[in-house]
Amino acid sequence: MNISRIAELRRSKGWTQERLAKESGITVRTIQRLEAGNDASLETISLVARALDVQVGDLFQSVQAPDFSQAVEGLETRTLADQERRDSITQGIMMVFRAIGILVTFGTVILATMGQFGWFIWLLIPIYWGAGKILLDAIMRLAVDPKLDAKYPLSVPNRSDDN
Repeated sequence: MNISRIAELRRSKGWTQERLAKESGITVRTIQRLEAGNDASLETISLVARALDVQVGDLFQSVQAPDFSQAVEGLETRTLADQERRDSITQGIMMVFRAIGILVTFGTVILATMGQFGWFIWLLIPIYWGAGKILLDAIMRLAVDPKLDAKYPLSVPNRSDDN
């Protein structure tokens, strides 16, 4: 087994094992096993590295097996590829939402200038951009993210578009 720095990195953040487990999405028992020097899957190690905001190789003081070094480098490459694919899909979904929003906005302006729908036609714009965004976020979190988690297990949801 390679000598783990997980406990040291966790303590440097002021985190308990429970906090690291929560942040990484794995069990406390798995954290305990990792800190005790037991082996784990590369995916599990990747989740811990992401939670601690370090590269996978930084979790270890020494790498005794050359195969492990190659596996770690391959994992980081796979993680980046998974994240890029996931981000591409979520950005595409957001582009579709915005494009429909532009159509709704222009359509509302056109219908309002025709004068047949009254003042309440203007409510379509804030309804789409407000309630539509809330609905889209719910769909992303409840339906899309779990599917993307399964398809790209080394990726995480990017919530930078939430604002």
